[in-house]
Amino acid sequence: MIREGRRQGVELKPDSTHIAMTMNLSLDELASELGVSLTASKRDELHRRLEAEVSSIEPYPDAIKAISLLKAHGIKTGICSNLASPFGPKVREIFRQMDGYAFSFEAGVMKPDPSIYRLICDQMDVEPGHYFSDGSGRVLMIGDSQNCDQDGPRAVGIAGFYLDRTGRGTIHDLIEFAEMVVAHNGQ
Repeated sequence: MIREGRRQGVELKPDSTHIAMTMNLSLDELASELGVSLTASKRDELHRRLEAEVSSIEPYPDAIKAISLLKAHGIKTGICSNLASPFGPKVREIFRQMDGYAFSFEAGVMKPDPSIYRLICDQMDVEPGHYFSDGSGRVLMIGDSQNCDQDGPRAVGIAGFYLDRTGRGTIHDLIEFAEMVVAHNGQ
């Protein structure tokens, strides 16, 4: 959409991506919000491309295994993601077993805004920075952005971890993270 706007010479706002990620808009509504004119053929093309992209979404194999491991140990799981609205239903479909979902397009804010982390904690009925009532765990988060998934959560009392799939960081995959969480809860 942004590329199409640029092609048309539309002066896009610096926060165009922010608009796409924090407003619950269809593709047509987003075009209107950004001031991008779509011909019928361009609209059809963008809808086809979006549909193809959404339908191609697959979870990392380690995500399914990690969630299963956490669930088997009674640990709540949730997804907190900067996400445009067309992708939300597919993510929910793939990850039906989650205890909460905080998507930027629904929350109206993007990570690392503190309110999105508080939203997911509220949905999961957990309090960041505090042990659960049985004293066996804390609120932890992992993701592939140091700013959004490590530093941002830490600002509200969530233990944020950086997932570095390149192998250079401390945690390389989600199973490793889940095993760490399970081991911590066993103490």
